[in-house]
Amino acid sequence: MGLETVKPLSTRRDAASWDLAVLAGDDLDRHFPVPTGREEDWRFTPLSRLKGLHNGKAVSSGTVAVEVNAPDPVMIDSAGREDPRVGRAFTPADRVAAQAYVSFEKAVIVTVPANEALTEPITVKLRGEGQGAAYGHIVINVGELAEATLILDHTGTAVYADNIEFVVGDGATLKVVSLQDWDDDAVHVSHHHARLGRDSVFRSFVATLGGDLVRLAPTVTFTAPGGDADLTGLYFADAGQHLEHRLLVDHGVPNCRSHVTYKGALQGDNAHTVWIGDVIIRAEATGTDTYEYNRNLVLTDGARADSVPNLEILTGEVAGAGHASASGRLEDEHLFYLQSRGVPYDEARRLVIMGFFGELIERISVPELRERVLSAVEAELEK
Repeated sequence: MGLETVKPLSTRRDAASWDLAVLAGDDLDRHFPVPTGREEDWRFTPLSRLKGLHNGKAVSSGTVAVEVNAPDPVMIDSAGREDPRVGRAFTPADRVAAQAYVSFEKAVIVTVPANEALTEPITVKLRGEGQGAAYGHIVINVGELAEATLILDHTGTAVYADNIEFVVGDGATLKVVSLQDWDDDAVHVSHHHARLGRDSVFRSFVATLGGDLVRLAPTVTFTAPGGDADLTGLYFADAGQHLEHRLLVDHGVPNCRSHVTYKGALQGDNAHTVWIGDVIIRAEATGTDTYEYNRNLVLTDGARADSVPNLEILTGEVAGAGHASASGRLEDEHLFYLQSRGVPYDEARRLVIMGFFGELIERISVPELRERVLSAVEAELEK
């Protein structure tokens, strides 16, 4: 396990300079060279297990079926890259994001009209149906003063790269729950791009449990004052799994708030988790209030947790800014306390770990998903 000191942010902070029209029509290698593993953004990722998603050698013979269920008056549509609704929140963060953008066939576009407060969630089910590579793009538009909850449910087996855009209008609220519950052999590299309007609210909950290799990169940008973003995540890695989460919160306007809380557990030989938390407060972003926190429980020998918080502040006028990160074993005193009161060791261990995750699981706003994640964590502990 490792904890590193603060260092300059990754190249993702400069991704906004790319012109998507040029990227789609030009040589991808000129803009995004194939990573070697020595780059800051790729040094933790086992490139050999990406099955060609990073170098253009993946064979596009797979299928990921996308099924959208939404209440009225939500509108569901599809479009190509030329549609002006595609790319409003998206800028390519790395080679795989760019590859996914130039490779998808049709984007799925979900629109919540302005002033609508949905009482039922929008559900997007993504099911992998083969080992060949597939690419996708989803756009979620939430109009001004609208309120919506979105569920992203990933299952099956796939070699899949995608980009998901969240465009949250002025005064709107979007709550997202993304569950990565892939089969054991799946590879998934995904980028979430959230663009927040004035006084908008964005709540993201990520639960990553399945897959051989999952690398998820959520990004939040603020376009006007008053934006409020909470990013919460939970992950549990077993033997051989690589679960990587790379966050970027970009404060470029005044008086916005962000809070990041991710927790993970890992067990078994070569279980590996990576959490990178990048926050930048630009010179114009006076009055920013931000905090990021990551904690990992290493449950067995042979497992490794890497945690790297990065905070770059370019103005002296902030309301608050901080970060914390810790990785370690179960606290012996917690186990001893329960055992001294007659609780068997295995049950005491289970109770401590469930307590570690319990606060986060309670934040899931959809009851059936909350129960599903709780059961999944219980199943991990049974192993």
